[in-house]
Amino acid sequence: MRLASRLDDLGTETAFAVAAAAADWKARGNEVYPFHLGDLDFPLAEHIVEAMNRAIADGRTGYCPGPGIPELREALADDIGGRRGLQLDPAEITVMTGGKPVITKFVQAVMNPGDEVLYPNPGFPIYESQIEYHGGVARPYRYLPTDDGFRIDLDQVRELITDRTVAIIYNDLQNPISAESSDQEREAIAQLAQEHDLWVLSDEAYFEMRYEGESRSIASLPGMRERTVILYTFSKKFAMTGSRLGCAVAPKELSQVFGTMNTNDESCTTHYVQWAGIAALRGPQEPAQEILRTLRGRRDAAVELVNDTPGMSVETPRSTFYLFPDVTEAIQIVQAEGLADFAEQALHHTGVSFCTRNHFGRPQPGEDRRYIRFAYSGLPEHRIREGLTRLRDWVGSF
Repeated sequence: MRLASRLDDLGTETAFAVAAAAADWKARGNEVYPFHLGDLDFPLAEHIVEAMNRAIADGRTGYCPGPGIPELREALADDIGGRRGLQLDPAEITVMTGGKPVITKFVQAVMNPGDEVLYPNPGFPIYESQIEYHGGVARPYRYLPTDDGFRIDLDQVRELITDRTVAIIYNDLQNPISAESSDQEREAIAQLAQEHDLWVLSDEAYFEMRYEGESRSIASLPGMRERTVILYTFSKKFAMTGSRLGCAVAPKELSQVFGTMNTNDESCTTHYVQWAGIAALRGPQEPAQEILRTLRGRRDAAVELVNDTPGMSVETPRSTFYLFPDVTEAIQIVQAEGLADFAEQALHHTGVSFCTRNHFGRPQPGEDRRYIRFAYSGLPEHRIREGLTRLRDWVGSF
């Protein structure tokens, strides 16, 4: 039987592909340190669990409004708006089953087949996948390494914009490279969006996952609220990855479109999970703060060991829970044939499993350095130290 030809353009979250190789190695009786998948190993906070169970006991297990229950939309408007200096109306909030659907529905709503959408590369692979799957032209923009991390190549962004460009996907506090925009960079993206009348998808999944500094939203800049969609998720701050809860913050007209899409796609987000989301937002914040404190300790341990490994180096990121070290010389030291071979050798000699730069978009012309990504969110600190010590000793043995 025939399948739709557009399936050829459908990508995947490549960390799951790495997980298969790691699982196979572990099934053979080997130790594995899973730095490849950005899940969190923290239990759901007690008050969130209680709210979910209470909602089930109260019979909140059936259909509910497609855009989300009013109580959650109000809580999200208060919380997201308050942290970004915005006065949000609950009508601007559309509850969804996590952050990923925001990407899909944004692309479907603002892009026609043949339109061009700019997106970060390296970046979350679902951006490229959804643009191409829905018939658009994916235009990747790059980051340039600097002494204190990565910066968007704004000159390239300007060159990429054509009369077919309708939107730009912007991920401040970025996965996989942990880059964060300066005020000047954020303002430059906003200026380009306004000059060329572009929609902006501001992926703010890691807005509150920071250890130093203060997060700012591009939506709070003058002239940007009416053209920006904010992606928000409960997965990171509250460790609710499996609960599948998030939302889009959008101008009212577009928010109504998202609500209709919800009705077509899922009917609604799970009713009782939404009550858990209210508890997460309105309830005690100490569990979320403890997650952040623990992640900071993991970050420091990982940075220390990575920089102690021959041929590897990384700056200390102020946000997210990823490291994106340069491993160009390490690849040469172990005489690997490239990133894929380096990753395979590392898994088989040390048990350390990780994604490479190539899992986050097709490499762009001119890239001469090699990078890998460590996610330290799912391993306790002693396991991080154990795994990365093995990696360091292996590279150092050559």
